[in-house]
Amino acid sequence: MPKKQAQKKGPPAQQKAQTIAGPVKGKVVKKPAAPAKPKARKRDNPLFEKRPRNFGIGGNIQPRRDLTRFVRWPKYIKLQRHRRVLLKRIKVPGVINQFNKTLDKHSAAALLNFLERYTPETKKEKKARLLLQAKGEGAPDKKKPKVVKCGLRHVTSLVESKRARLVVIAHDVDPIELVLWLPTLCRKKGVPYIIIKGKARLGKIVHKKTATCLAITDVDEKDKKDLANFIDKGMENFVLRLTENMKTVGGGEMGFKHNAKLLKEEKRIQKEKKVKGQQV
Repeated sequence: MPKKQAQKKGPPAQQKAQTIAGPVKGKVVKKPAAPAKPKARKRDNPLFEKRPRNFGIGGNIQPRRDLTRFVRWPKYIKLQRHRRVLLKRIKVPGVINQFNKTLDKHSAAALLNFLERYTPETKKEKKARLLLQAKGEGAPDKKKPKVVKCGLRHVTSLVESKRARLVVIAHDVDPIELVLWLPTLCRKKGVPYIIIKGKARLGKIVHKKTATCLAITDVDEKDKKDLANFIDKGMENFVLRLTENMKTVGGGEMGFKHNAKLLKEEKRIQKEKKVKGQQV
């Protein structure tokens, strides 16, 4: 049998009024309010108006970023960096570690300026001088020129004969065995020496790419006071401290991650000790 349809209560006119006015008799539903129009933004000064950048494709130029981590460096640079890190990590004997204790930056700059006054002549200058002498125009020099001496063998012979008044050694000679014995020889012969950063800086003074060591034998009268100051620094900072420097072992510096791990472990141990103390 078909289901009986639910009969609607009330007369049809009342039902119609309910559908129009709502379930409650005599209450009219309000229409939704129209959306408010956005207020026009007041432009104080068009010179300082915000202009947001778009860094998408075809948009504004991307800002500069540090891309060091993503650069594919040449192999020789990688080897240099690995070697530097390795020398920090492993224990370095005092004989080698003494070359890390160099002259301070200010004094080193003053020493290099002093050495530049006695830079030897270049090959072109020597050729021009000899050509003038051959033509009879330039008089031959009777006195030896006062210049900086270079070359490991030459400097060694000057130190052994005690003619060198000051020896300057580079800290980054490779292999380091070339100059490893030179500080000991200088102390034995009583010749002051100074270790300075940069074999290329020493090489520039004698018109070469690099130089392991330089020596000063004689200077002008006006520069003797400056030379005496450098001799005092060499004796005080290097010659008299040679035994102490050779006993000081270098290296043993760990990286940031390793140190952070040790610190974390130490905090954990301290925390455990504290908890155990509270329990007792």
